[in-house]
Amino acid sequence: MAELKKAKKRGLNRLRALRRVLVETKRWYYNRLWGMDIHPTAEFSLSAKFDRTFAKGVHVGAYSYIAFEARILTHDRTRGLYLDTRVGENCFIGGASLILPGVVIGDNCVVGAGSVVTKSVPPRSVVAGNPARILRSDIEVGPYGRFPEADATESALVEQGIA
Repeated sequence: MAELKKAKKRGLNRLRALRRVLVETKRWYYNRLWGMDIHPTAEFSLSAKFDRTFAKGVHVGAYSYIAFEARILTHDRTRGLYLDTRVGENCFIGGASLILPGVVIGDNCVVGAGSVVTKSVPPRSVVAGNPARILRSDIEVGPYGRFPEADATESALVEQGIA
């Protein structure tokens, strides 16, 4: 099998070590001071928002990634709801997505960017839209919701000089 090539780290990716420290500090802050349940291997963008009104209701599983400006809600004041909202293991929550209170995202799921997830998502699914609907089922993903063919695609782009 040919050796897979990785894209060069450009722009802010050169500051990856600093970003890692900031994320770990923020995770500690959320877990210890607010009582959230964010797994130590979970990653999230610094602009991701976790509901602090009912902070103990936030649960993020191992090897999941919450992208930029995504929001995870655990309360709805208009209906008086305070519910646990869960993101399973090996999930990817796309940028600017909104996960509503009480929703459970199953293990190995991908939520498309800008989605509004109003109902729980079964494991191994891709959902997108407003409201989010299941686009594919029985998918295979690795850590952080990365598709198995992603490395080969990235390597091909490097070969072409695009990445």
